[in-house]
Amino acid sequence: MVGVDLWKTVHEMIRNGTWKFKDGVFIQALSISDERSVIAGYDGEDFILPDDLGKREKKLVKEKLSFILGLDTDLGSFYAEISDSPFAFLAEEFKGLTMPASPSPYQALVEVIAQQQVSFEFAQRTIANLVRLAGKRVGDIYAFPTAEDIAGLSDEELKEARLGYRARYIKNLTALYIKGKLNLDLWDWKAEDAIKYLTKFRGIGKWTAELFLAYGLRKNTYPAGDLGLRRGIAKIFGRNVKDVREKDVRGVIEPYGKWKGLLAFYVTCYDRKTELERKRNE
Repeated sequence: MVGVDLWKTVHEMIRNGTWKFKDGVFIQALSISDERSVIAGYDGEDFILPDDLGKREKKLVKEKLSFILGLDTDLGSFYAEISDSPFAFLAEEFKGLTMPASPSPYQALVEVIAQQQVSFEFAQRTIANLVRLAGKRVGDIYAFPTAEDIAGLSDEELKEARLGYRARYIKNLTALYIKGKLNLDLWDWKAEDAIKYLTKFRGIGKWTAELFLAYGLRKNTYPAGDLGLRRGIAKIFGRNVKDVREKDVRGVIEPYGKWKGLLAFYVTCYDRKTELERKRNE
């Protein structure tokens, strides 16, 4: 069985101020109730939990950390699936990498909307700004703000996060979520039905819905129209990114069935890595 490489996995996580990686240990601030947030960790073998957690709370925190880090991912089977394909080199390039996920669907929606039409690097800064503005400090990191925390921000305060027009989407969708008019607990929904439902709301397009389902609920989806994913496919197949359209991405990713979402994530990571290398060499 291929083990999870924590360093590689956290390297692909959104740097939002809610977690840190120190001395080989992943440490995350988590809200376990409306009143309480804790810091918990994982060192690659064992969970590191506060002593005062009850049995039920310990189980909840372990499940959240496992979900965030993708600890149940069968990487060996995934690598075997792509071993005779043009994507085979990714298994060695990113061995041990799992796809990170959000601690909660609401956090996932906010973070995905913040990534609309901007670079991943810029989006991370705006998300971190929002966390500092509305999140609860736990030690030297923050618990991600609740929907009520974000709803309580004024328009002027929201401007400080530099989210641009995305702030309006976040605020409006947050209000709908609080009122129960936007359901994000789509765990048992088929991906196609969930996408159709989510895209009825202003601020959630197909790209946002597909990425939300992957990042927030670990559904086997991917945003086929994403520039980074299209660019990664173009690099791997020696094509011009302008000639790689959404249907072309689906044409090469869909045959991998239950591994298509993870494969799309690996291709996106490959694009990020090569783009960083290109910029350093300019």
